[in-house]
Amino acid sequence: MFLGRYNHSLDAKGRVAIPARFRDLLGSDAVITRGIDRCLSLYPMNAWNPLAEKVSSLSISDPDARAFRRMVFAEAANVELDKQGRINIPSDLRQFAGLDTEVLIVGMHTYVELWSPEAWATQAEMMEQEGSSIAQRLATLI
Repeated sequence: MFLGRYNHSLDAKGRVAIPARFRDLLGSDAVITRGIDRCLSLYPMNAWNPLAEKVSSLSISDPDARAFRRMVFAEAANVELDKQGRINIPSDLRQFAGLDTEVLIVGMHTYVELWSPEAWATQAEMMEQEGSSIAQRLATLI
């Protein structure tokens, strides 16, 4: 499972090294797409396929479902790990997430999120301020 947070550099060609402990879990083929919170989501195929099926099963007559399908699939790209354990992030996705020279790679159990340090700082501040109330609202789900 993907756990922890790692800081890595993004090179001039848009490549970032995936933490060694994530590489075997990710496999040689993965999918990267826009995340919901101005980050990128990187999925191994065994996590991407069930998610893609669920998203594909949303009703095309629902405007929100159509918009969500576009958000997930239109910007998605297959990525492969190179021999140095790096992936190449497409430029439009780098721009969306505000990735410049540094990338925070965050394990999210079944997938990985990639954040700009600035966006992560905003997210971390929100978690600090609202963490207790979020936990209380979600307590019934656990």
